[in-house]
Amino acid sequence: MSIPRIQPYPLPGADELPNGRVDWRPDPGRAALLVHDMQRYFLAPYTPGAEPLSGLISNVATLIEACRARDIPIFYTAQPGRQSVRDRGLLTEFWGEGIGAVIESDPRAEEIVDELAPLPTDVRLTKWRYSAFQRSTFAEDLGRRGRDQLLITGIYAHIGCQATAVEAFMRDVRPFLVADGVADFSRQHHERALEYVAQRCGVTITTADVLAALDAPAAAAPA
Repeated sequence: MSIPRIQPYPLPGADELPNGRVDWRPDPGRAALLVHDMQRYFLAPYTPGAEPLSGLISNVATLIEACRARDIPIFYTAQPGRQSVRDRGLLTEFWGEGIGAVIESDPRAEEIVDELAPLPTDVRLTKWRYSAFQRSTFAEDLGRRGRDQLLITGIYAHIGCQATAVEAFMRDVRPFLVADGVADFSRQHHERALEYVAQRCGVTITTADVLAALDAPAAAAPA
């Protein structure tokens, strides 16, 4: 029931993204960035120094830096290392004990990787279920900040990232799944997540296009 070893695969490029249904663009005055479950435990199945891990970390770090420079709020999710049976619920039946199974051998397993470490000004959300909105203050935090767009990065694309995108959509928050800022169990899983989001609830976009949109001149207010 543990996470399998993940074989290297290339991250998708701009010319490989699925066709979408809407033409939303990120707006620095409306967007927030989500760094989803980038913990040592969840990155351990990847091959260090190889794609998709190397590109994932680099692209997420680039987006974090860009958002901090523009005062765009940054949210992190992280699962607790030791969860009670009640808190973990049905996750145990699908994934076993999770981080708790390795916490003794790797005391830092629940930590977010050093390259993407949050600052005190960032918001950390305790992650209990696939969607970042479940059992958290995420929706309220976004609302207080006047944010109705969500840039989604992290792992795994077809599980928590996709579930969060769907719930954002159902809460009238526009999700942007960053195609080269997420990773998955395989390229096939990755592509399926992109296709689902593009066709059902949001936009798939590259890191480069997010940066370009954040730097674009603000649209003029209607007369």
